[in-house]
Amino acid sequence: MASQDWVDKDFYKILGVAKDASDADIKKAYRKLARQHHPDTNAGDTASEKKFKDISEAYSVLSDPDERQQYDAVRAMGGARFAPGGAGGAAGGGAGFEDLFGGLFTGGAGRHSGGYSTAGGIPPEFADLFGGGGGFGGGQSFQRAPQKGTDRTASTSISFSGAIRGTTIGLREPDGEVIDVRIPAGIKDGQKVRVRGKGQYGPAGNGDLMVTVSVKPHDFYVRDGDNLRIHVPVSFPEAALGADIEVPTIEGDTVRVRVPAGTPSGRTLRVKGRGVKHAKATGDLLVTIDVAVPRKLNKEAEEAVKAFAAATGGEDVRAGLAARARL
Repeated sequence: MASQDWVDKDFYKILGVAKDASDADIKKAYRKLARQHHPDTNAGDTASEKKFKDISEAYSVLSDPDERQQYDAVRAMGGARFAPGGAGGAAGGGAGFEDLFGGLFTGGAGRHSGGYSTAGGIPPEFADLFGGGGGFGGGQSFQRAPQKGTDRTASTSISFSGAIRGTTIGLREPDGEVIDVRIPAGIKDGQKVRVRGKGQYGPAGNGDLMVTVSVKPHDFYVRDGDNLRIHVPVSFPEAALGADIEVPTIEGDTVRVRVPAGTPSGRTLRVKGRGVKHAKATGDLLVTIDVAVPRKLNKEAEEAVKAFAAATGGEDVRAGLAARARL
């Protein structure tokens, strides 16, 4: 940014804010004016195009604490007149070069004896204020490259179904604007979604909006990486004799699962390709078997269980347990 521009342009007036406006007030004013004069909504309107450039330039300076401080200093001294050639004396009764910039560029050390020139230790943004125009050393000009705006952050919470299938949510800005955020299928709890161009303004382009996604738990499905875990109860006869059972899936249908004879409670059976699906992978459905024990038996069932116990009386299901429990 050239210093003469800083002298000539009142960035506070361009944004319509007071000189002591807060950062929030400056941002609010910029956003309002930027929407009003954005080229996308004012095609062919040269006046709006110039206004948009002016407010963007003003915001890029006033939103940066260091540049705003320098801008205020230059504006405060913009009416001073200087002796020809940039010498230390004052012309027409105005303040001298050393009086104005001695403390600013020397860490507050006070007046120098010999004055400054535009080829000396003056920052390049002030060089053309004194007619130097050439910048530093051998006439080379230095300009800071345009910077991209900083990223902003936000967070949202979605349902388990939304995380599995993908969804779109709307985030409302303080000024009422709604930003649509597309959540891809298969997103995990805590992952981030990038919305390009919805961050802070910058001369080289807007930053991005980074949205952290929280996924609500489900009563039945538990996610394990790209796999899904479920618990399915089976009866004792099904576990003992073996059975084909139907279990639900996230697609809304059911899949047939073979329970081998003699399956104990807690064994996990795998169903390939019925887990979380996304662009990079597809997980499995992990079915953990819970053998259900009836709480009440009718007379006939009770007699059958007693007969079963008598038939298997020689089997010790806790054999070796004590040896395993020794420290």
